[in-house]
Amino acid sequence: MDKIEIVHRDEDFVVAVKPSGLLTMPGRGAAASEKNLRDMLSAALDGPAMVVHRLDRDASGLILFARNEKAHRYFSGLFGTDERASGPVPGERPAVKEIRKRYLAAVEGLVAEERGEVDKPVRTYGSGRMGVGFGGKPSVTKYRVLERYKRATLLEAELLTGRRHQIRVHLYHIGHPVIGDRLYGDQARQAGYPRLMLHSYSLEFRDMAGRKRTLTCDPPEDFQCVLPFL
Repeated sequence: MDKIEIVHRDEDFVVAVKPSGLLTMPGRGAAASEKNLRDMLSAALDGPAMVVHRLDRDASGLILFARNEKAHRYFSGLFGTDERASGPVPGERPAVKEIRKRYLAAVEGLVAEERGEVDKPVRTYGSGRMGVGFGGKPSVTKYRVLERYKRATLLEAELLTGRRHQIRVHLYHIGHPVIGDRLYGDQARQAGYPRLMLHSYSLEFRDMAGRKRTLTCDPPEDFQCVLPFL
């Protein structure tokens, strides 16, 4: 875990591949002394790597860091949503910036429909858990089936908003928790899997010069080796 794969870097931003189990940025409390991707990249680049979005500790895949203040402002806006200070308008979808974030998610059970969408607000419930609930922030996740196994389904999930644990919460809400998710799935059953089966495999956006960027990365071996047993 000491060597980080870098997919792209220039004077404004860097895109790296975060392994499952590594924090995106410095943790708190007992996790404060753990390694984190931000600090590892800053050391490797001999300059700042500034956080503009995050991946859950147990997820893997592509993540972008800004390398200067101007880029940080630009990419923070790109990864954010346009929310009114007065709160969400009932029945109105949130405005989303021009970025596509797509994930691979292996979930429990056989998803019946080929494509679907979860448009449910996500809110904080305490103890690190999020959930669908009244008064939450507008949240939209699209998904499509890539492959069905005996007892599980491999999905492509696309975030139209970027709430904490959004994909995990939405898929749990529709009865298909992400495999290996000990927070939202059945803990005893999920403990048998080596990792959370969630991988950020594609980012599409326009950089500060207006160039379209499409960056991808295949899931790592610790993700792929679980698939044959599903």
